[in-house]
Amino acid sequence: MQASTDDHSDEEHSTESPDSTLNNALFQLERASQYTEVDPNVIERLKHPTKVLQVSVPLRRDSGEVEVFTGFRAQHDDVRGPYKGGLRYHPEVTAEECTGLAMWMTWKCAVMDLPFGGAKGGIAVNPKSLSHAEKERLTRRFAEELRGSIGPTKDVPAPDMGTDAQTMAWFMDAYSMQEGETIPGVVTGKPPVIGGSEGREAAPGRSVAIISREVAKYYNKPMDELTVAVQGFGSVGANAARLLDDWGAKVVAVSDVNGAAYDPDGLDTSEIPDHEQEPEAVTKFDGAPERLSNAELLELDVDILAPSAIGNVITKENANNISADIVVEGANGPTTFAADAILEERGIPVVPDILANAGGVTVSYFEWLQDINRQSWTYGEITSELETKMLSAWDDVTAVYERDEMTWRDAAYAVALSRIAAAKDTRGLWP
Repeated sequence: MQASTDDHSDEEHSTESPDSTLNNALFQLERASQYTEVDPNVIERLKHPTKVLQVSVPLRRDSGEVEVFTGFRAQHDDVRGPYKGGLRYHPEVTAEECTGLAMWMTWKCAVMDLPFGGAKGGIAVNPKSLSHAEKERLTRRFAEELRGSIGPTKDVPAPDMGTDAQTMAWFMDAYSMQEGETIPGVVTGKPPVIGGSEGREAAPGRSVAIISREVAKYYNKPMDELTVAVQGFGSVGANAARLLDDWGAKVVAVSDVNGAAYDPDGLDTSEIPDHEQEPEAVTKFDGAPERLSNAELLELDVDILAPSAIGNVITKENANNISADIVVEGANGPTTFAADAILEERGIPVVPDILANAGGVTVSYFEWLQDINRQSWTYGEITSELETKMLSAWDDVTAVYERDEMTWRDAAYAVALSRIAAAKDTRGLWP
């Protein structure tokens, strides 16, 4: 992420890693504030989350032993609507990480002009260490611990790393049982049979593909001549790669945690199992003539590089080796601040995560609307509405990008910040 090089900012947050999620979010806020006429008092308010919850989540293991895990929920800002953001199960979940990710969700919802604020949470646990029954018990207890702070009009969680539609079903059921009525709108990302939205899981990847198509068009790169490399072949990377493949682009490389499949003539992405179909199967694919490391994939000479796996993969150590003409961020925070500055200096456009992968929260919004209104939309309606929202956001960001001659990231943040600031100015500060 881009960030201010202001000495005060470095000093104020010196206890955190320079490339930490929270530091990146704070630095970007400072930088974006330089491109907008926003009251400095609003910027100061946005530096601080409204609330960060920490809870103990006891779990009775299948063996009978009780283990206690730590859960978090950071609620950053709700000036435009209920808090919104994922719940992740990962050993490295911390309050600081959740706070930074919650800030990103605030910007993401605002750039998409959704009536939500930003939140993020999770449990510090390795989900692979849990049996199916243990994961269910842990989730239900976590829902109970958070129950007073969440709800359809307060805070609406969704799946994230280590969680999925089934996790959300357990969470919704636990919440509903305690409230005494079925409340599907408490979470999004559920199975459609209990109020989930068709197309929700594929939505972040679809939005990455849509934005990749639009940025290619912007830079006069015909789709049938476009070369693409995608790091990550989970729900985001696989769906983005397959759509771009379907639209005529040449997807030359995709990867999972073990490495990449590479074919300069283009891969048949529909034949490669994604993570849900067969975890860690990319390097086992027989249809690729070459194997690369993830590091080598990032440095391929392609038109579009879409890092769609984890954060902080483009760093100051490898930024000078990035050979792609354009970077489209599929993951959250794949580019560090230092790397972003290098890419900017080298003239490599970076389309930020808060725009590119915003399909997930956008379809979550559609799901929430369906739930609170007790309606059901078809898959065709979902994809059509998502296309409309993504193109509208793209046009809004492009207008600022062209008007003020800034980076794509700065333009997206300027759009988001101006909307949040307008809402705060209108509502005022109470009391």
